[in-house]
Amino acid sequence: MADDARAALRPGEDFTLWYSAEVSEFVRFNRARVRQAGQVSQAVARLQLIRDERHAEIVLTLGGGPEVDRLRLQEGLARLREAIGQLHPDPYLMIPREAWQRRRVEADGAAPDSTAALAQIAGLAAGLDLVGIYAAGPLLRGYANSFGAYGWHAVPACHFDWSLFHANGQAVKADYAAARWDTQAFAARFAQARAQLDHLGKPARTLAPGAYRAYLAPAALDEVAGMLGWGAFSARGLADKESPLQRLYDGGARLSPLVQLDETASGALAPAFGPQGLPRADVALVRDGAAAGRLVYPRSAREYGLQANCADAGESPQSLAMAGGTLAQADVLSALGTGLYIGNLWYLNWSDAPAARLTGMTRFATFWVEDGRIQGPVGTMRFDDSLYDFLGTHLEALTREQDLRVSSSTYGERQTQSALLPGALTSRLVLTL
Repeated sequence: MADDARAALRPGEDFTLWYSAEVSEFVRFNRARVRQAGQVSQAVARLQLIRDERHAEIVLTLGGGPEVDRLRLQEGLARLREAIGQLHPDPYLMIPREAWQRRRVEADGAAPDSTAALAQIAGLAAGLDLVGIYAAGPLLRGYANSFGAYGWHAVPACHFDWSLFHANGQAVKADYAAARWDTQAFAARFAQARAQLDHLGKPARTLAPGAYRAYLAPAALDEVAGMLGWGAFSARGLADKESPLQRLYDGGARLSPLVQLDETASGALAPAFGPQGLPRADVALVRDGAAAGRLVYPRSAREYGLQANCADAGESPQSLAMAGGTLAQADVLSALGTGLYIGNLWYLNWSDAPAARLTGMTRFATFWVEDGRIQGPVGTMRFDDSLYDFLGTHLEALTREQDLRVSSSTYGERQTQSALLPGALTSRLVLTL
């Protein structure tokens, strides 16, 4: 397609081409049985035409074979030429003109073998009220432009997102993600969820609003990390003083010295390049609790005089990694002592963004722990606290083990965003109701 686009260019024209495709299996479980199974194969291309500092883009649905796709490309170019003639020059247009190559192909991007995975799920869940969805298959991304840049990314990935329901209506939510299905790793993850399901049958505890010692499991911390994608590390947001971590970057506040955050480009599910035409770079975002770097989209680089590092247009992390600590996951309950074990959070939002204050609800498996033993489930409660407190002053430890958190979103297409996160033990988390 890149060769066809290059051959069709007229003098003074340039192009960029972004390719996104998947061949996915989707299997839906209800009451631990397969209720629906199907396959999706799709491919789209985003073609951008550039001329005289003007640019326009069109999305093309592919898959009709080389001749059909070539015709769609030609029709797309014709429509872009018509549109671009009516546009004004873009003063912040920044199309990188460096030639580069990035290629990552794992097992030819072949789909994981789902037979063993589905059999293991059904076997472990026999007799349980399990609902969930399994998605697996290769994810493919590509980039090319008329300046000689070329990237190709084809990796296998599988993800199982499920809940186990107790007879009392409560549930444990869990997930597992990997490039290849690992029966031992999944069995361990399922055993953890199964043990928590038994605890849901114990008498529920009611807590008064207040500050509590708490452990945030990686799934709960993932929700917190997701909120940082709302402009926390954005060069544009920081330049416009709109980042929820503005005080961190201005030097007026710090997180705990235990906190190390990175945007990782190598070895991640996301490709090591992006649709804006630059290879992705590893970026140290937080070091020892202090700001270290920011995510810079090419337009922001041109507008604010910065160096672009292949952030997307939203300047949000694609492959966030938080370094682990020294606390063994097996020792979490004893280290917690008496307090809250929080398995999941949801409905998060900024209650006071300049103060990095978050609010949200506990979800599913949240337990009251005494002397290192789970006493029973805790009903849904709201927390409202600042990152500078529960991941700052009051953060005691991070687990040595990290969990790979992969986006379960399939809206439009399967996503490549991920996070590698430990669990966090904090001496103080404020519950408001």
